[in-house]
Amino acid sequence: MPYDAQLAARVRDRLPERLAARETTRTAGPVEERPMFGGLSFLVAGRLAVAVSGSGGLLVKTDDPEAREEPGVEPMTMGARTSRAWVQVAPATLADDDALDRWIDRGLIAAAGAAGTGPGTAQA
Repeated sequence: MPYDAQLAARVRDRLPERLAARETTRTAGPVEERPMFGGLSFLVAGRLAVAVSGSGGLLVKTDDPEAREEPGVEPMTMGARTSRAWVQVAPATLADDDALDRWIDRGLIAAAGAAGTGPGTAQA
């Protein structure tokens, strides 16, 4: 199933505002869109923030155990593997902009936590 183009447009519209609202510079940087996971991923400064899933809803990385327990949220699965870091948020859960903003913010927090990690980056 192709990803939800309307949800992708909403994320595209909301993401710059969410970036501007955050006080951290660790998530500053260009926003890039890439096809991934059978959907459309949004990267900030090269770090994956959120992805509009090809199977519906939004994929978000979060370490918040309470977020994982919210209605309409399930662990992301790919094949037989279930992610401990990523969740899939049902489309109905993202019906209003405030709800979408909360999930985008969670993705930005995870992307900020990933900033400065990985190959070729200096570690303090």
